[in-house]
Amino acid sequence: MTHDLFREDSYLRECSAHITAVTEAGIVLDRTVFYPLGGGQAGDSGTLTLADGSTLAIADTRKGKDAEGQPTADIVHVLAPGQEERLATLAAGLPVTARIDWERRHRLMRLHTTTHLLCHLVPQLVNGCSITPEYARLDFSMTDPLDKDVLTAGIAALVAAAHPLTVASISDEELDANPALVKSMSVQPPRGTGRIRTIRIGGGEGGAPLIDLQPCGGTHVANTAEIGAIVVTKIEKKSATTRRVVLGFAA
Repeated sequence: MTHDLFREDSYLRECSAHITAVTEAGIVLDRTVFYPLGGGQAGDSGTLTLADGSTLAIADTRKGKDAEGQPTADIVHVLAPGQEERLATLAAGLPVTARIDWERRHRLMRLHTTTHLLCHLVPQLVNGCSITPEYARLDFSMTDPLDKDVLTAGIAALVAAAHPLTVASISDEELDANPALVKSMSVQPPRGTGRIRTIRIGGGEGGAPLIDLQPCGGTHVANTAEIGAIVVTKIEKKSATTRRVVLGFAA
């Protein structure tokens, strides 16, 4: 299995690692800072630098799958097109330095954290989510109309308030006892280890207000002030019971 360092520290930009497998899908490492596509968030891109100084461009990162197509604990680093012949020169055991495209990752972190603020402003269940380096969207299960300007102002206020973000975990039993913590209808928290990673915004010492608390495996900024200027660019009625909110960076 791949040790996913980004779960512990979203700000890690690189790490040393060793190749554990080379497949048609890509390269598996024993540890990585690359986030794989999942939970609505896009996978990281970046480079793998070999001991001889040559680099491999990584276009995407995905979760591994076994022969039956079932997910594994491996993380696969997908080579950018045109490097297929390099796979034949790689083997398990080779050391590499894994480096993410930090500017792209940080944009994902800012947008992903903003989706949590949006869950506070729109307290409805989410039935769809997509977080890319350019925009993010949440689909809320609701029928009432939403106001783009009101939501943008709400996000700006939460950003300006500089609420801290805390990464923690709860047990499977604690989650079962508090099912309302799960706000997504389409993506369920991963189970199997006995602990489920959580993201909390606000609600710290001194009676600070709790803005959001939910299970989440994605990457986030440490404080809402770091989000910067993000606005609601569009609100769509996707169906009779779904309202889509699209977020983007302010011009």
